[in-house]
Amino acid sequence: MSDQEPLTITTALRLAEQVARLTPVDAQVLLCHVLHCSRSHLYAWPEQRLSAQQANQFHALLDRRAQGEPIAYLTGYREFWSLNLRVTPDTLIPRPETELLVECALTLLEPERNGRVADLGTGSGAIAAAIASECPRAQLVATDISGAALAVARENVQAHRLHNIELRQGSWLDALKPSERFDLILSNPPYVAENDPHLEQNGLPWEPQRALTAGADGLADIRRLINDAPPHLEPEGWLLIEHGFEQGSAVRQLFQQAGYRAITTHQDLAKRDRLTQGQRPEDDVS
Repeated sequence: MSDQEPLTITTALRLAEQVARLTPVDAQVLLCHVLHCSRSHLYAWPEQRLSAQQANQFHALLDRRAQGEPIAYLTGYREFWSLNLRVTPDTLIPRPETELLVECALTLLEPERNGRVADLGTGSGAIAAAIASECPRAQLVATDISGAALAVARENVQAHRLHNIELRQGSWLDALKPSERFDLILSNPPYVAENDPHLEQNGLPWEPQRALTAGADGLADIRRLINDAPPHLEPEGWLLIEHGFEQGSAVRQLFQQAGYRAITTHQDLAKRDRLTQGQRPEDDVS
């Protein structure tokens, strides 16, 4: 894209919308990132000129966006549960529908909200950070197999001064101590089938594939979580798992086969199956 003409806030936003096909909101997000300003500043000073350095940076970001790179990776941040969180290509970008996992967890932790919670496959730490911010008396363990992802999660934990989260590296429940039990174990695991065509759409090629795919049917990691979680749950503890909107029936069946009680699937705002929870099997109570 040409950077010959001086850019004002107004012309920069128009360029982003017309040339890079950004939505008005995305265009504003990128420009605020370049100018280190709020969106209200854009409205207040529409004729402000960008410096040459700012204009070059903005053009470079538009070029990257035109190649399909997600906005969150361009700015390095994504809002989740009103928390501004650091994200990188080492982590999935937190989705709004995952806030349902936080909502259900908070409901199960009420009224005291002082239980023990494990967030498995934490990525950027979004889920753990949201729960910790709402439940300062709870104790959380957040795990991930990726050291790079945990480094990002640590940035977010420190930035928001969340002192009740312990970060650990390991694969799923392997990161937990054998004797540890939790009131809640929750996860947003990979649940996309390996050959799913959606992996080539909507910015997914830019995200870590290990955090997206799980076997031929997308259920490999969910099976492991369901089967391995009971020994780490308190007698009345709960397992909560986010899954694909077409996987509700299959995931409920996996919970049933493992003997969980009070199995419930929750729907997201689009009325699609998004999360299934179950209470620890009675046979595993000791």
